[in-house]
Amino acid sequence: MPRDKSLSHEKVKKAIREEFLEKGFEAASIRSIGARAGMTSAGLYRHFADKEDMFDAMVEPLIKEIKAWTKRHIGRKHQLMDNKTKDEEVFGETFIDLVKDVILPSRDEFKLLMTCSSGTKYENFIHDFVIDNQKAFLDAIKFMKKKGYPAVDIGEEELHMLLSAYTTACFEPIIHDYDDKKIEKYLNTVQEFFMPGWMRIMGINN
Repeated sequence: MPRDKSLSHEKVKKAIREEFLEKGFEAASIRSIGARAGMTSAGLYRHFADKEDMFDAMVEPLIKEIKAWTKRHIGRKHQLMDNKTKDEEVFGETFIDLVKDVILPSRDEFKLLMTCSSGTKYENFIHDFVIDNQKAFLDAIKFMKKKGYPAVDIGEEELHMLLSAYTTACFEPIIHDYDDKKIEKYLNTVQEFFMPGWMRIMGINN
């Protein structure tokens, strides 16, 4: 009877995920991953080129989803403003929805990215993520001014500080492994705290 390659690959990925979550990237070992998966190191190399490739396989799908959601989100906002949508509707979808819809369903992979990525190209993920969003936010302010919204000018350093605080606050309950009910409660608190400030900067009445 032929082996189920997809089942074998999923078993390997489970072993990799467990090893990285328990030890982090730097302390994880291919031999230990092989033991968890019930195979030799040589067998693992039939699935992945090296330890970096293994970590990539865990987090890259989530990163691609985050980027795709962000691109769609920005496009929807521009379309709403183009259509002169009511102010309150422009902010109908927020970063909180990214956390709930994309990150929470992949919380193990997200924890790998946030807490286990030292020694990889992802170890500065939050900083890089904020930089990308900072540029998008500044572009949005220019676009909103062009469309007649009374958006407030804000410097890059000041915006970086605010976005870093907001992003970290949204990610913290997941990093600390709170249950779904607690995460939702804390995300609602973050939303209530930050949203009036974001809306004021964007020149949107609430």
